Amino acid sequence: MRAELPLSFQAGFHRRWGHLHDPHVRALAWLLDAPGLLDAEAACWEGRIAVLDQVSPGIAGWLQQLDAAPAALHAMLDTQPSHRLGRYAEKLMTFYLQHSGRLIAHNVQVRDGPNATIGEFDFLVRDGAAAVHWEFATKFYLLQTSAHDVGTEAFVGPNLADSLGAKMRKIMRQQLMLAQHPAAQQYLSVPVHKAQALVKGWLFYPEAEAVLPARLGIAPDHCRGFWSSLSGFDLGRAAHYVILPRLRWLAPTRCAIDDALSGVQLAAILAQDFSITPAPVLIALCDRDGDVLLERERGFIVPDDWSAQATQKLQHAIVAV
Repeated sequence: MRAELPLSFQAGFHRRWGHLHDPHVRALAWLLDAPGLLDAEAACWEGRIAVLDQVSPGIAGWLQQLDAAPAALHAMLDTQPSHRLGRYAEKLMTFYLQHSGRLIAHNVQVRDGPNATIGEFDFLVRDGAAAVHWEFATKFYLLQTSAHDVGTEAFVGPNLADSLGAKMRKIMRQQLMLAQHPAAQQYLSVPVHKAQALVKGWLFYPEAEAVLPARLGIAPDHCRGFWSSLSGFDLGRAAHYVILPRLRWLAPTRCAIDDALSGVQLAAILAQDFSITPAPVLIALCDRDGDVLLERERGFIVPDDWSAQATQKLQHAIVAV
C-alpha cells in the first residue's frame, strides 16, 4: 500500500481554516497557528525563542465569530494605517493579546532623558504575576547559497537590506536586553522575568527540497516556498497565478477567480515591473476550488541580476560577521 504524502502547509491551512473568508482574520489565524521560523529547542537560541500555545477550540471559535463580524478588527487596522508588513502583523497580534487578556502593554519606548531613546518593548505579556518581553518579527528571507557553508547570513531579505543572521544578532544581543537597562524600570508596571523572540515568517529556496543543518536553529516545520529568476521560471507550473501585495504575504491566499493571471500575463507584468523597480515579487500558484482560488505554493520571482547582487551582499556580510 502506497504511503500517503504529508499535506503541504498550504493544504493543511486550507483544511483547517478554509471556513475563514476575511483576509485579515485569515492572516491572524496564520499568526496564531503557523510554526515559528526558529527552533525553540535549539541550543544556539539559549531558550529565548517564544512559542505560542496551540490554538484552542475557544480561540478557533472566536476566529470564526470574528470572520463573521470583523468590524472591530478592521477598525483597529484602519487606525494609523501602514503599508509596512511588520506593523500590520503587530496590530493583528495586539488584537489577539487584548482579547486573551494577556496584554500588559505594547510599543513601549524606553528613554534615558529627554533626547535619548534606548529601545522599545514590542510586547509586554502577562505571565502570572510577572511579564514576558516579546520581541516580535515577521520575516521573509531567500536562501542565496548553501546554508551548510554560510549559515543564517545566507538567508537575505528580498530588498537585500538585511539577513536572518543579522536580524537575530540584533534581537539577541540588543533588543532582548532592554529590560535590564536601568532606564527601563520606570516603564514596567510588573517585573520582566523573561525576554524572548517571537519570529514568524516564510523562507524561500532555489531548490524545494533543501535540507538545513540543525546547527542553524531553524524550525524543521517552518513555512517555506521557492524563488526563481524570471527567465528561469517555468510558466507552465500552474494554471492560475496571483501577485500577492505586501499585506497579503502572511497567510496562504484565498481570492476571486478574477484575480488570476495566466503564465503569459504574469511574465508580461513582471517584466514591466522589473524595468521600473527591480525588486522581487511574491506570487501564489493557485488551484481553483469552486468560485475561488486557493494557494497551492508560493515563491518570489526575482530580476535576473538579483542573485549576483545578493551574492555581493552576502560576501560583505561574511566579512562583517
